[in-house]
Amino acid sequence: MALHPEVAAYRAARAAAGTPPLYAQTLTEARAADLAAIRAGGGVVEPVAEVREERIPGPAGELPLRVYRPAGQGPLPTLLYFFGGGWTLGSVDTADGICRRLANAVPCQVITVGYRLAPEHPFPAAVHDCHAATRWIAGHADRLGVDPARLAVGGDSAGGNLAAAVALLSRTDGPRLAGQLLVYPNTDQSGEPAGPADDDPTLFNRRSVAWYREHYLADPAQARDPLASPLLADDLTGLPPALVITAELDPLCAEGQRYAERLRAADVPTRLEHYPGMIHGFFAMPGVFTDGQRAQQRAAAFLRERFGLPGSSSGTEVRGG
Repeated sequence: MALHPEVAAYRAARAAAGTPPLYAQTLTEARAADLAAIRAGGGVVEPVAEVREERIPGPAGELPLRVYRPAGQGPLPTLLYFFGGGWTLGSVDTADGICRRLANAVPCQVITVGYRLAPEHPFPAAVHDCHAATRWIAGHADRLGVDPARLAVGGDSAGGNLAAAVALLSRTDGPRLAGQLLVYPNTDQSGEPAGPADDDPTLFNRRSVAWYREHYLADPAQARDPLASPLLADDLTGLPPALVITAELDPLCAEGQRYAERLRAADVPTRLEHYPGMIHGFFAMPGVFTDGQRAQQRAAAFLRERFGLPGSSSGTEVRGG
């Protein structure tokens, strides 16, 4: 597995700076460092027609929302985006760049949810927050200018895991979803993460995966729950069409690809976009990685198709980077 030249340069810069891995920091330090790194690699902050803050009822109190609207009147197709950060780091600020670019590129309304974080609020708090927000937004579509017939979920890393879990819950409890965007998602927490044995501390590695898992799951047995490990669900039929994005040098790559395979086997229309030489986190860092730009463009194309917007593709499966 060869590093993409942009990844090699990124790794060298982190090594030269002596940047400590997040799992070697306190939670407070790691949360600040995670946000700073994403902002540094996010590229130009795109303006959108409107950004506003909302608060809605959740399972254990109010949940913050951030709403991004492109130009346009009336109900809009809407992506509910769940930020990454291992269920332990992150906030609505973490996904700000992604939400802005997708809102403009699709175009569609994007709403991100400030779900509760572990270890203060372990599994399944984040899942229930995200599903409750999805149901509330669909049920109050007029207030937020949402077209409830064109509502999709998505997220990166832990956010991709939460999007997959919400899709599973929504299959029986609603609302009906138009699609799911799963960016290098965690799908199986029951085994050892994959990836190089040396656990390069300059990159997201197996120790990173284990560190997040230990914070999120209060009991290791919870890893068998499909809402923690969607790959372990007995039945994936009837789920919304999916785009799954994976990176070759990501310890979550294999489980993301297996989830795409299982979705296809369940007759769920699914595309797998694989990026050779890329690492976990590249989607959120288009200012550093050209493939981050490409992957966001692919995500926008998928959403255009699911929302029936002009410029959508024919629906054929696409692979590559």
